[in-house]
Amino acid sequence: MMLKLRDGVSAADTDYGMALLDEDSGRYWNLNPTAALAMRTLLDGGTTAQAVQELIKQYAVDVDTASQDIEDLLGELHSADLVKESAMS
Repeated sequence: MMLKLRDGVSAADTDYGMALLDEDSGRYWNLNPTAALAMRTLLDGGTTAQAVQELIKQYAVDVDTASQDIEDLLGELHSADLVKESAMS
């Protein structure tokens, strides 16, 4: 499965990470640099395991912390209805 932004959601890199805009509601979310790195990895077709490895490589975190951070991020993105998972093509 591959993570994608749902239709009507756009992403933009910022000086402080990434911003996600829900064009339907006008709400936006700011992702800090670690969340932005994970999000870019996942949106580029990476797996959660690859996102964990990117966090470990870029930041001084252990596997458990990185895994929990990505699990939390994905939970929040799904709860806010910003992302969907689609079959890889």
